[in-house]
Parts: sequence; structure tokens; C-alpha cells
Amino acid sequence: MNQARNGKISKEMDIVAKNEQVDVDFIKRGIAKGRIVIPKSNVRDFEKPIGIGEGLFVKINANIGSSKKVCDIQGELEKAQIAVKFGADTIMDLSTGITELDIKTIRDKILKEVKVPLGTVPIYQSALRALDKKGAIIHMDEDDLFNVIEEQAKEGVDFFTIHVGVTKHIVSYLKKHPRMMGITSRGGTFLAAWILENEQENPFNHKYDYLLEMAREHDFTISLGDGMRPGCIFDSTDYVQVHELLEISKLVKRAWQKDVQVIVEGPGHVPAHQIESNIKMQKSLCDGAPFYVLGPLVTDIAPGYDDIVSAIGGVIAGMAGVDYLCYVTPSEHLSLPTKEDVKRGVICSKIAAHAVNIARYGSRATQWDFKMDSARKNLNWEEMIKYSIDPDTSRKIHYRDGHSIDDDGTCSMCGEFCAIKILKKAIEKKK
Repeated sequence: MNQARNGKISKEMDIVAKNEQVDVDFIKRGIAKGRIVIPKSNVRDFEKPIGIGEGLFVKINANIGSSKKVCDIQGELEKAQIAVKFGADTIMDLSTGITELDIKTIRDKILKEVKVPLGTVPIYQSALRALDKKGAIIHMDEDDLFNVIEEQAKEGVDFFTIHVGVTKHIVSYLKKHPRMMGITSRGGTFLAAWILENEQENPFNHKYDYLLEMAREHDFTISLGDGMRPGCIFDSTDYVQVHELLEISKLVKRAWQKDVQVIVEGPGHVPAHQIESNIKMQKSLCDGAPFYVLGPLVTDIAPGYDDIVSAIGGVIAGMAGVDYLCYVTPSEHLSLPTKEDVKRGVICSKIAAHAVNIARYGSRATQWDFKMDSARKNLNWEEMIKYSIDPDTSRKIHYRDGHSIDDDGTCSMCGEFCAIKILKKAIEKKK
């Protein structure tokens, strides 16, 4: 941001401009205003930095991470690799692990072997450290919180979700006026419990200027977490969600004053008719800062299919102006995702983002579809499979009834009644 405001164009800005098919001055101006971010630590180096924000293609994030019950270090690395293979632009490691060493090992492996921006929620490691050394999460102190951020920043983490907007006022209100689902954000819950136990303000909020100094020094992006995001459609757009957003809107402007890049995180479980107003409210209050949403999930009845629920919400959100979608897997609300769940979640989210990009940018986004449609027109099955979002699955389905490329060129569903082939023959006959 400091470079952009001083009229300088970095190599990252140049790469992003080429990949987005826009002029590099557009990227520079967007970063200077805070409406575009390039999340990239000054420690890491990877070939394809990405831009998130106004006028750019919608990006998607995939969450991976271990738990105390399931901690497979190699498995989490493979999930991250699968996510990137199928189109994830960023990875967030949400590991809690069995020990602090477990989560550090997973993070180190991803930083070394997965060449996309990596985000974390550092309070997870702070909580695990406090649990191990002090007996309870609520016994964390300010040093526990900020030390972990600095440690991870030195390792090269590119962006951090930090729930700065969870304030003592919001927690007190929620205590007197409970919601149906309370707080479903883990980071938000850790801080709310800490505030109630210690009767003090959220340290990230109280010492926000110190956090901004750290961000500037290490050049990480702050993703202002929505600790009060609705955990069900009945809590959507309520007082605590909106009040947190109002607090975040002030934090955005304070970050920009220090030349720190910020993203704003949003809901969550939101019925379809409320999504557009949520997006427009954030964009207005936060002066166009990039908006990052989980889903949104438009209904609560579909465990096992929440990847589809999320894609529906993602398209609506994208059409209303969202910049960045966090995927949801079929395992949401049920279990940690498997590798196959990660793949499905990424593909569903990628489809949603691509659909929005087509609607927003037309020819900038339709080259992929043009290649697919050209192959379909020519009944070129190998090319169709090649340009599928999941070629292996396309190939498996196409050939599962014994259909082969030695046959008549039609699909096993249409056979001799293939519309494309019938019309082609009719036209050729009349020539």
C-alpha cells in the first residue's frame, strides 16, 4: 500500500495486472485506496501473487486443518495441494492439532510446498499454548496473543484472520440478549470467553495500533474476522453482527492510515433475500474494502450438501459485489473434511466464482467456456474432458457405459438422437 501511494509499481502489482487483464495503474490505484489487496508476506516468494478486490476476478479460499481428534500432518498437506489443483486461490490453515508442534509442522509444510497465499487464525495457536502452559484458554494474556502473530509472521504467513471487532460492549450485550446459536466463530468465542472472565477489553482491539505496526513491519494483510457472524439464518443481520461491522468499519480506516492492507470478513448463514443488503452495507460502511464471506449459507437444512448451499449463496453474494469466497465442504457442521470433501468444496466454490466473473466481466472471463463450447460443437470428447473443471470425473462419467472414441462421436445419453450431429448432417445435405 505504501508503494502504491508513492506511485511505485511492484513486480507483484505487474503480475496481478497481467493475470487480471487490466492496466497496472488500475491495480496501483485500487491498492492505494484500500479497495484491492495483494496478500503476500515479505518473507515468502511465489510466482503467482493474487489480487483481491474491486474490479478483479472473484477469488476463493479453501480451509484445511487438523483437530485434537484427527491430526494427520501429511493428510492436511495433501488437502492443501488438492485444493490448489482444483482452483483455490488461497489456503487457510485452521489447525488446532494435538500439540503446538503439530500445528507448526503442518504450517511449515504448507509454506514450503504450496505456492499460494497462506492465512491462519493465530489465536488458535495462542489458545493451545495457554491450554498447555496455563491450564485454560481464558488464561491467555496479551503477550500470548501477539507473540504468536509475530512468530507466524516471521515464518511467512501472508494474511491473518484476527477478530478485532469483538468488543466488551458486544459481548455484554450478547450475554443479556442471547441469540439462537450464540457465537459459532471459534476465534470469536475464545475472545468472548476471555473478555467475560477477565472483564477487560479485547487485547487486539485495545492495542490495535500495535497490531498495525506488526502488519506494516512484516507486510502481512489483516483479515478482520467476523466473530459475531450468524451461525444460523435466524441470527442473520442482527444487532451484534451489525454492531461488529460498524466497529470493523472504523478499524479499516485506521489500518489505511498506517498503509496496512485489510480484508473484511462477513457472514455466514444468511437467507437469500438478505445477502445483497449485507454486501451493500459492508461496502458502504467500509469504503469498498475487499469483502470475504463464508458461503453464505442460504439454508440450514442440508448437512452433507452444504457445498451446494454455499455455492448458491456465493453467486448471490458475488453478484452483489463480494470479492472473495471461502469454500464450504459437504462436511460442514458434521466432521473434518476428507480430501474428497475438499475437492468438492473447492469445485463448488470455483463454479460460483466463475459464474459471477462471467456476469461481471464478459469476455475477460469466458475464454475457458469458449474452449469448452468449441469442443462441444465439434463433438470432440477429449477436448471437452480436457476443459472440464474436473477432467477425471468427466472422463469417468462419459465412458462408464462402455462408450469409446471409436464410436459414432455422440454421447451415450443421446446416441443416434444427438441434436448437434442431426443438425450438422441436415445442413451438409442441403449444401
